[in-house]
Amino acid sequence: MGMQALLPRTDVVACCADETCMCTDCTCPSFLSMALTEDTAVPLAAGFAALAGPVRLRLVSLQSTAPDGTARVCDLIAPLGKSHCTVSHHLEVLGAADRVVGDKHGGLIAYRLIDGRLDALKKRTGKGAHL
Repeated sequence: MGMQALLPRTDVVACCADETCMCTDCTCPSFLSMALTEDTAVPLAAGFAALAGPVRLRLVSLQSTAPDGTARVCDLIAPLGKSHCTVSHHLEVLGAADRVVGDKHGGLIAYRLIDGRLDALKKRTGKGAHL
């Protein structure tokens, strides 16, 4: 591979600098079309790391398909077949990565996906990416 292959593509114009891009017609290059800088790679890797587990992927799926987009820990135990502690731990990991947020309703917390955060990761993987 020659040096030219390692240089960033010049035919792609970036419209934003991080994984939180919300552009509808985003021209941000995917990480597959350019060399990542440390500043770009760290938040992108953190986003993927938060999803790097079957339980967390299933949690995201269950929340995204919930009728009102929210779910409480007690609503997620049976579909996941996991304990209260395990579900809470995985929601905490997703929360620390800014993928979910909990809204307190009385004594219970309803968790919901943070709008656009998963779409932003999807955009960074390239056109037609299926996350």
